[in-house]
Amino acid sequence: MSTASEHAGEAALSICEALLLALNDRGLLPEHEIMGVLLDAAATHENAVGTELEMERHRAVAHLINAIIAGATSVRRL
Repeated sequence: MSTASEHAGEAALSICEALLLALNDRGLLPEHEIMGVLLDAAATHENAVGTELEMERHRAVAHLINAIIAGATSVRRL
């Protein structure tokens, strides 16, 4: 069963993706800068420390961001 926190996370991801696409569409942020933002975000979670539960969450977040980088979602237009 989904929690309110999961819904909030999905909403935040969707909003961020839309913002990144809009910034690129309007020529305000080139794709390589968007990729830099995504790479930095993934690295932050890949290098995080904490309890095993916290590390599991960080790994999951990094995995999601890396999927975006790989083109598995709409942010990166191949």
